[in-house]
Amino acid sequence: MTRRRFGYIRKLPSGRFHASYQTPDTRRHNAPETYRTEADARRFLDRIQHEVERGHWQPDARLGQRTLRECCEAYLEENPRVGERWAETCRRNMRLHLGELLDRPIASINPPLVRAWHAKALRGSGGRTSISQSYRLIRAVLNVAVQDGAIVRNPCQIPGAGAQRSAERPIATPAEVAQLIEATTPRFRAAVALAAWCGLRRGELCALQTGDVDLEHGSVTVRRNYVELLEAPRKFEKDPKSEAGKRTVKIPPHILPLLERHAHEHSGPTYFLADRHGQQVRGNTIYQAFVRAREQVGLTIAFHDLRHTGQSLAAATGASLVDLKKRLGHSSTAAAQRYMHAVEGRDAQIADALSKLAASGDASKLPKSF
Repeated sequence: MTRRRFGYIRKLPSGRFHASYQTPDTRRHNAPETYRTEADARRFLDRIQHEVERGHWQPDARLGQRTLRECCEAYLEENPRVGERWAETCRRNMRLHLGELLDRPIASINPPLVRAWHAKALRGSGGRTSISQSYRLIRAVLNVAVQDGAIVRNPCQIPGAGAQRSAERPIATPAEVAQLIEATTPRFRAAVALAAWCGLRRGELCALQTGDVDLEHGSVTVRRNYVELLEAPRKFEKDPKSEAGKRTVKIPPHILPLLERHAHEHSGPTYFLADRHGQQVRGNTIYQAFVRAREQVGLTIAFHDLRHTGQSLAAATGASLVDLKKRLGHSSTAAAQRYMHAVEGRDAQIADALSKLAASGDASKLPKSF
C-alpha cells in the first residue's frame, strides 16, 4: 500500500489500483472505481484533497454510483444548449441503442465496455447516424461526470465514433429546380424556390413573416426557426442555433416575379408562407407538396437537398467559403470571421450570378461535389 499525505493507494491482484481516503468526519471512503494506473488513482485523490481543503467535499456524494440513465436525463434537462428537438432525438436514441448501458453506474463504464457496446450496435439494424448520435451523447454526459469528479476520465475513446458521415448529397440542376417549382402546388412554389435559391431551411421557411421578405430591395431576412417535435404534439418558434443563422440573403432576381405573385395571392397576414386559412404553415405540409412535385418530375432528392443544391449552385458562380457561410447561416471559424466583412458587398453579385446560371440551365458548370 502506498501511503500519501492524503489517502492511500493499493495495487490489487488484478493489477488495477484501489484508492481510499479519510475525511474530516474521520470516516474512511473508497473511490467509486478502481484504476488502470497508479497515476489515475493519484489524480482522483488529488481532486478529493482539493475539495476537502476548499470545503467543497460532500460526505454523502456518491456521484460515480449514479446510473448512466440518471446522468443522461440530468444532462438533457440542465444543459442550456440542448434544445427540445435534440433532447427528443437523444431520448429516442437512448431507447433504441443504449438499453444495456443505461442502468449501469457510470463508475463501472470503462473503455472495453464502450467498445463492446459500439461494436454490437454497429452489427445491429440501427442506423449509423443514430448510433453516432448515441455515442456523442454518452461522451458529452461522461465529460460532465469527469468535471464533477465522479469519474477520473471519459471511457469514450473510440476514434471517429461520434463523427456523422453522411453520403454525398445529390444536387439538382437549374433546369430540374425549375421543373420542381413548376410541378409544385402554387401555394408552395415560393417555399421550393427560397430553399433552392436562397438556402433557407424548412423551419426557417415556416417562421418567415411577411415583413421578412423585402421584394422592393430583393432580400429575405431569417430571424426565427419553427420547430415541430416528432413524438410530442408541440410546435414552437425559437432563435436559430447560432447568431450566424440570423441573416439577410439577397434573392436572385429571376425568382422575384414568383415571390411577388405569391405575396399577392397566398401570403397570410402574418406569415409569408401560409395555409389556405392564412395561418402559419407546417413543415410537413411543405414537405408533402415537395414530395408530390418530386415524384411528378422523377427526382429522388430530399427537401434538404434543395439547400445543398443552392450551396453548390452558388459555389459554381465563384462564391467563396466565406460567402457561402454567410449566405447559408453557417457558424464560421475564427479565421473566416475576420474576413466576413468581405462578403457584405458580394451577396447581391452572387444573387445576380445565380439568376444568370438559372437562365443558362448549364449543368456543366456545377461542381460534382461541394
